[in-house]
Amino acid sequence: MDNLRGTGVALVTPFTPTPDRAVDYPALRRLIDFTLEGGVEYLVINGTTAESPTLTTEERAEILRVAKEHVAGRVPLVYGIGGNDTAAVERTIRSTDLTGIAALLSASPYYNKPTQRGIIAHYQRVADASPVPVLLYNVPGRTSSNLTAATTLELAKHPNIIGIKEASGNLEQCITIAAAKPDDFLLISGDDIMTTSLISFGAVGIISVLANAFPRRFSDMTRAALAGDFPAASKLLFGFVELNPLMYEESNPVGVKAALAAQGLCADAVRLPLVEGSEGLKERISVLL
Repeated sequence: MDNLRGTGVALVTPFTPTPDRAVDYPALRRLIDFTLEGGVEYLVINGTTAESPTLTTEERAEILRVAKEHVAGRVPLVYGIGGNDTAAVERTIRSTDLTGIAALLSASPYYNKPTQRGIIAHYQRVADASPVPVLLYNVPGRTSSNLTAATTLELAKHPNIIGIKEASGNLEQCITIAAAKPDDFLLISGDDIMTTSLISFGAVGIISVLANAFPRRFSDMTRAALAGDFPAASKLLFGFVELNPLMYEESNPVGVKAALAAQGLCADAVRLPLVEGSEGLKERISVLL
């Protein structure tokens, strides 16, 4: 799966700034072009940054159709399907047209707080049901449960599980995975600011939030790190140090949508229970831009 090496963008879903917060398909096409012209290697559609829990089944299908049509094979597409009801995830996989999709990204079950045995059983069922390869997604800050290194390495034995987006923030855990994983199992950073660190010991890239708004700078940073030029990569990384926490201060994707709106790429509209960034947040983002 070398086509998932480098910078992937966890693409936001643009909404119109109208009361119904309709999906803004012209803005979606504009954002796809902006990120691809910025040199990113692939796109993630309908991930959690896309506010997927607030999208209807019909909207998810249309977003996928539009993305496939507009990307037109220029880069690989990864599609997000996750949830805390294993059977429902299986049904969604079977009812989704995954033709042309490179891989499925599936977040670990949230709220239920399953044991590690439960997480393993969940992902084995998901991988068995998926007609395309599966990427695990570990984000304990959102799910309230962690995929331990031992769990990840156990799941790496499944022939249809090809990697993990690791956003635990735990470097020791990531190093343990890197040290013991199969050679063809992809370790992908899920934390923008830790990208160069993870690449230094074996990660193949990042699935990024910041790259929505800064695709050129972020993809240049990732490529420099993958080429072993860590001084150049670090210089670019340091340019994001002040901005990165603002992306999450009022929850993701509120911050990155404010950065996109400041550049005229899409409105900063989000769907409840999220609300648009406060004036103070937007002002600080604008100053850094």
